[in-house]
Amino acid sequence: MSWKSAVKDSGQGFYTLQTEDTGAVPVRLFLTPQLLDELEESIYPQIVNAASFPGVKLVAITPDVHYGYGVPIGTVLLTDAASGAVAMGPVGYDIGCGMMSASSDVPVSAATPDNRLRFNRAVTGRVALGAGKVSRTRLKHLSQKEFEAIIRGGAAHYAQHFGERVDRTRAERDRLPVDDAWQVPWGAQGRPERGIPQLGTLGGGNHFIELQGNVKSDALYVQMHSGSRGFGHGLATNYFHLAKADNPAIKALDLGYFTPESSHYRAYLNAVAAGGNFAIVNRLAMFEQIADAFEEVFGKPLSLVYEISHNLVQREHHPEFGDVHVHRKGATRAFPRDYDDPQAGHPILIPGSNRDSSFILRAAEHAHLSGYSVNHGSGRRMSRGAAKKMFKQAEVDAAYKEAGIVVNTDGMVPIDESKDCYKSSREVVEAVTRAGLATIEHELIPLASIKGTE
Repeated sequence: MSWKSAVKDSGQGFYTLQTEDTGAVPVRLFLTPQLLDELEESIYPQIVNAASFPGVKLVAITPDVHYGYGVPIGTVLLTDAASGAVAMGPVGYDIGCGMMSASSDVPVSAATPDNRLRFNRAVTGRVALGAGKVSRTRLKHLSQKEFEAIIRGGAAHYAQHFGERVDRTRAERDRLPVDDAWQVPWGAQGRPERGIPQLGTLGGGNHFIELQGNVKSDALYVQMHSGSRGFGHGLATNYFHLAKADNPAIKALDLGYFTPESSHYRAYLNAVAAGGNFAIVNRLAMFEQIADAFEEVFGKPLSLVYEISHNLVQREHHPEFGDVHVHRKGATRAFPRDYDDPQAGHPILIPGSNRDSSFILRAAEHAHLSGYSVNHGSGRRMSRGAAKKMFKQAEVDAAYKEAGIVVNTDGMVPIDESKDCYKSSREVVEAVTRAGLATIEHELIPLASIKGTE
């Protein structure tokens, strides 16, 4: 019998799941009936994994949920801040991966087919794309000492020493605190040093830069998704292996965690903070280049709407569960205006595929039900391997061309990142709004897409 037979409708716009495997841990699934029906059966063991970490208070499954590392991508995990685990799968390898959105007063009509291509060329001339690529920004020749100052000081240090070119008042934070005593595990398993020359690069996979049109204001927007590159991946790899060595009872590398009595507990939290600082500065440095490219093509500036991280674990207070560590794997913060935080009421950036709408939301009164979190995108519905077998390059390219969406500079769409690999962003956002987690503020349609190819 399918595990879905144990799923119950809460009557509040989300589902609950309680089985012998999940025990007394509340599991809430923020899905529409369609998304629940389409959810793969293999997700259940990963939900059980999420509910099994020491000190778990809540597992929330976001509507972009899909198969992940130990736990689903699209998992929000709350653990007791005093005695519970800091879990690693619910943070993942791309520590601090996140979104940035920017607006302009340039009308959508200015984005002619020629200007869409010009924009892509101007950006790719400034920003390196793809796995392992080296920065083209002013950060490309950092010494190890200069790099360490950035990953400890974050955007505040970057602005002070490299000049402030972005209004950081519209960002989630300037830095995540890192203990002075913590040492970067240079040369350890995972080799975090490979990330030093990658600061200011986009990466590959689902990372992107996109020129968009705002449906309501008829103005051009730009959106970006990127993370901590080889540095964050190297840190995560190192601590995943340390966790397994620390506790041989852990069944799989992806299920690693540290409890407060572990000698690596504080070190891992520092590593997450350092990776998060890298990711923030990475997006900031790229945004400067993107803004230059935009002004070159359209003659007017870009203004930051918001910048926000996901793939982090952070200590927060929850009205139902008290002081908790909130893990957001493929999920993003959603603080309503009455939450006690300087960024309460912030924009929530939800990208769709590059042939589907993206949305900007604001948290609503029931956001606490999901641990003040919502999805970070639309979510995959098909693996990369399956997509490459199912779709033909010429047909995918033709569909994007017909839609008027310029992809990269050659018009070749990465098949495993094309529209039909992803869930409907509108369906996913509907799951958020029906549960009262957030409301829609803006809808953005794609005009030109930039993605790294491997």
